[in-house]
Amino acid sequence: MLDPLLLAEARRAIESAQRIVVVSHIRPDGDAVGSLLGMGLALQAAGKQTQMILADGVPSSFRHLMGSSQVRQRLEGEFDLLIVVDCSEFERAGDELPDTAEADINFDHHITNTLFARINLVKPDAVATAEILASCLPALGLPITQPVASALLTGLITDTIGFRTSNMSASALRTAADLVEYGCDLPGLYQQALLTRSFQAMRYWGAGLTKLTRERRLAWTTLSLADRKSVEYSGRDDADLINVLSAIDGIDVAVIFVEQNNAAVKVSWRSKSGIDVSQIAVQFGGGGHKAASGADIPGNLEEVREKVLNATRGLL
Repeated sequence: MLDPLLLAEARRAIESAQRIVVVSHIRPDGDAVGSLLGMGLALQAAGKQTQMILADGVPSSFRHLMGSSQVRQRLEGEFDLLIVVDCSEFERAGDELPDTAEADINFDHHITNTLFARINLVKPDAVATAEILASCLPALGLPITQPVASALLTGLITDTIGFRTSNMSASALRTAADLVEYGCDLPGLYQQALLTRSFQAMRYWGAGLTKLTRERRLAWTTLSLADRKSVEYSGRDDADLINVLSAIDGIDVAVIFVEQNNAAVKVSWRSKSGIDVSQIAVQFGGGGHKAASGADIPGNLEEVREKVLNATRGLL
C-alpha cells in the first residue's frame, strides 16, 4: 500500500493548485500514455486547468483514447504543480520542461526510481503505474470517469503484455475488472494496444528480424536510422519488436538496439527465468524492472552493441 500520509499530502497539493502539468517519459509506451491521460483527465474532471505533455507525442497506437488530442509536446505558460507519471528518473521526461522545473508528485512503479520529487508515490510491486493511479485517484479526491478508466486500463494491458508478465497479480486483475465496470471496452482496448500495428511498423519489424542473432541463451538485433528511414517509420522506438524477441523458445535474455538521432542508442532488455536485467541497465545509466529494462547510451550503434552484449553475457 502507498503511505496514507503521502497520499494526504499529495491530495492537499492537488487541491491547492489550479494550473497543473502532467508529464511522462520520452518514447512513451502504453503505461506512460495511459497514466498521463488517466491523471490528466481526472484532474480536468475535478475542475483543474491541466496540460498533458509528452516530448515525443502520442504514438499512433494510442490516439484512439479520449484526451489524446490534448497532449502537447511543449509546455505553454505558467503552472502551480508538476506531476510526473511512469518515470524512473526526472531526466526521462525530456528537455521540454524549464531548466528550473522541479517535480512535485512522482507516481511510478519502477524498482530503479530515484525518488526525485517532493512527494514520491512509488510502488515497485505494482504491475503498472496505471494500477497505482487506479487505486489512489479516489483518495486524491479525483473522479474515475469512463475515459479515465479506459486510459488506465490501457496502461495495465500494455505493461503486462495482456496480463501475462511474471509480476501479474490477483490485485491487478481485480483493478482491471473494476476499470471495466466503468464501461471500458476491454476487447477493443486490447486489440488496439497490443495487436494492431501500422504497415510501417510491420516493415520495421522485418528490418530487425532479418538481422536477428542468437548466441546460446541470448538473442539480439539492431534497428538503424537507415532502417527507420527506409520503411518510413515515424517513431523513435522499436515498435514493440522487443516483446516479439522475448518469445523466442530457449532464450533467457533478448536485447534490441535502436539507433537515435543524437549519437546515442536506445537499448531494451527482456528476460526470463528470474534474471534481473535492471542491474545491467543501471550500469549504463538506465533502469526499469527485473524482467524489462532500458537505457539510452551515448555512442554509435556498433560500439554500444558490443559493450552491452559483453555486459549481458557476464550476467548470463
